[in-house]
Amino acid sequence: MDPLSEILSLLKPNSYGFRGLDAGGEWALAFGADDGVRCYALQSGACWLALDGGGEPMRLAAGDFVLLPGGKGYRLYSASEAPAIDAFRFFPTVPAGETAVLNGGGDVCGVGGYFGFEGMHAERLLAMLPPVVHIRAEANKAALRGSIERLMRELREPQPGSALLAEHLAQALLIEALRLHLAENSRHSTGWLFALADKQMRAAIGAMHAEPGRKWTLEALAQVAGMSRSSFAVRFKETVGEPAMDYLTRWRMMLAADRLANGGAPIAVVAPTVGYESESAFGAAFKRVMGYSPRQFAKATAG
Repeated sequence: MDPLSEILSLLKPNSYGFRGLDAGGEWALAFGADDGVRCYALQSGACWLALDGGGEPMRLAAGDFVLLPGGKGYRLYSASEAPAIDAFRFFPTVPAGETAVLNGGGDVCGVGGYFGFEGMHAERLLAMLPPVVHIRAEANKAALRGSIERLMRELREPQPGSALLAEHLAQALLIEALRLHLAENSRHSTGWLFALADKQMRAAIGAMHAEPGRKWTLEALAQVAGMSRSSFAVRFKETVGEPAMDYLTRWRMMLAADRLANGGAPIAVVAPTVGYESESAFGAAFKRVMGYSPRQFAKATAG
């Protein structure tokens, strides 16, 4: 499995919901902070997006797509002075896949939705993404628009197998959006997602993910990337945002935590699968990254 697929698998997407919006006149919708990822695709018209806590509002035009993985509250609006309507009360008034009409509609049309995650590492992994992933109309490829249209149709007009198909379409939409953002912004951004656009860094990250239990050294990872040790160390930190061995340790501990919590495997079995022959060394690394000893963590998640 490639690194992006593995990371999304740890997030464990478990819920989603999509509805349309047809708004007219002056309006504003307020969204409270939550743990999932929100997304919007503007089909016609224009509006503004403002995150809670300040910062410049972002103008969204027809064809634009945004993901909001930051867990912050925000407002979508046509007029900043318009009284804000609670979006979490407004949208559930229409069934999934249908379109909610605001002020008679006619000026701004789009589709919005959310992805929920049950993975214990969701907050950590999503925090590594920017608070707003903005894919502008010129980069909004047909595959992204097609995924949205097909998903809405499956939700609006359920057929045999629609529940499973809609789940796959929702995940495909999330992956397609991350791919497009990666392609458009990798040269100017830092983080695990953007590092995947660098062929040499992707090779090294892929090797770590493929064999987390291997006794990796900086020299061995540099060889995988086809670089000198020193050049690799500098490039990895610049693109990923942390040293290669720190990334490897954190990834190993995330895998270990998932296996302890969901697989029910004992610590003595989990430790060597992530590169530790000594339980004490594994325990020290686990506590440093996760904040709990493996036994405390396993006990806490058992119930």
